[in-house]
Amino acid sequence: MPLISTKGVYGLTAMYELSKHTDNSPMQIKEISANANIPQNYLEQLLSKLRRAELVQSIRGARGGYRLARKAQDIKIVDILIALEDDIKIADVKADNPILNIFFDESKERTKKIFDISLDKLDDYQDKYNEFLHYSI
Repeated sequence: MPLISTKGVYGLTAMYELSKHTDNSPMQIKEISANANIPQNYLEQLLSKLRRAELVQSIRGARGGYRLARKAQDIKIVDILIALEDDIKIADVKADNPILNIFFDESKERTKKIFDISLDKLDDYQDKYNEFLHYSI
């Protein structure tokens, strides 16, 4: 079982799209869906969860849509994943062995620390991506 499901990946992708939207106007769901390559019906479900977690705001009306509820630097990746996945799980069930349970609990906390970066820090990966694309013949 993967650590992060499609729900988490798509939700994080949508949040990243919203963070790249520079003006303060809301993004329409069809625009987010097209940019992030996420089925619109599924995206609506994810955005609903993110709205309940107070990570996005929904704006009604003809010029409505979604925008981040806070600045990107104030939203942590771990908060997005927990809002969508309910929690970060290393194992679905408790083991009969208490030693393994302690190990799994510690692993879960370490994993949360890995994702304890703000949404705006994903932009730092643009340089790595550009290096990956740059090659010489």
